Amino acid sequence: MTRDASAMPDAVGVTNAALRIGVKVVRWTPPWLKRLLAGGRRVTIDGNTLDTKLQLILATQRSAPTGGLSATDDPEVARALVRNTNALMDSQVAVPTTDLTIPGPDGPLRARHYRPTAAGVAPLLVFLHGGGFVVGDIESHDGLCRMICRDAAIHVLSVDYRLAPEHKAPAAVDDCVAAYQWALGHAAELGADPSRIGVGGDSAGGTLAALVALRSREEGIPQPRLQVLLYPVPDLSAEVQTRSRVLFSDGFFVNKLDSDWFRDLYLDGTGLAADDPRVSPLKAADLSGLAPALVITAGFDPVRDEGNEYAAALRSAGVTVDHRQFDALTHGFASMASFGGGSADATAATISAIRAHLSHARQS
Repeated sequence: MTRDASAMPDAVGVTNAALRIGVKVVRWTPPWLKRLLAGGRRVTIDGNTLDTKLQLILATQRSAPTGGLSATDDPEVARALVRNTNALMDSQVAVPTTDLTIPGPDGPLRARHYRPTAAGVAPLLVFLHGGGFVVGDIESHDGLCRMICRDAAIHVLSVDYRLAPEHKAPAAVDDCVAAYQWALGHAAELGADPSRIGVGGDSAGGTLAALVALRSREEGIPQPRLQVLLYPVPDLSAEVQTRSRVLFSDGFFVNKLDSDWFRDLYLDGTGLAADDPRVSPLKAADLSGLAPALVITAGFDPVRDEGNEYAAALRSAGVTVDHRQFDALTHGFASMASFGGGSADATAATISAIRAHLSHARQS
């Protein structure tokens, strides 16, 4: 059932108010009190126990009457909700930034360049935000990009690719390939090392990063030095019912209704099936010859199993893979690092791995 869109601004305000309180309280609340506030018991599923801070955030989210991003069938309302809630979780990291536009296949693309403060030439990561190909933008992921820039000591180029339903598949992929190609030719102008350029993203952005590597191989573009795939969605097939999709279909930040809504807005009317390798990298017949991959999955994530499967498929194809699963966490944990706890620890470990992989590598 579709909810009345006129009611959503109030729901967005309630959600933001709850999260604003949560940001202040969750960091300093002891684990036993978090668990008490979240219902008084541990949540253990599939052998994994949910991080107590995330458990409390989920309890707060359930008290807000938004009904999920798909509740109004209005992408603009969903975008505002994502932008506002992510802004409340700002990392408060100060690094130099410059907003710019870069050429895209159908007009200019907005981008933001984050510069490390350390002296010397540093690697560059082209970052592609998550959001189901429908929501998210530079602002929603500004805090995460700032953390990556500072803590990995690398340049970050965050890209605003075109979103569905205004721009359906494969527009987002085309934009991300174009942005990566631009970075290859202009890294030195940004002060970055042209021989150490990676591409990465979270959720849908991780999927796009994987597709950039595949398209680059197909089109003879140099491979990135590293693919950073943060809880990617490598298979959009509607019929996929992995164990993790069944176990975590509702109540863990990303629900099935939202996922289906995103997929339909992205693919309907394009002629592309959800299992087409041009949108679902796990369906690619050949994964050989791709860049080394850092694949991050989460124990309480509906796309955990296909992310794990993609890591295994890359490794079987001869790709160097660093796969890490954080068992106690959910989809989107990197956007909640400011709450502390397991999300902060896992995000720090992921950024440390990015730094290590890019620090001495050279473009292939």
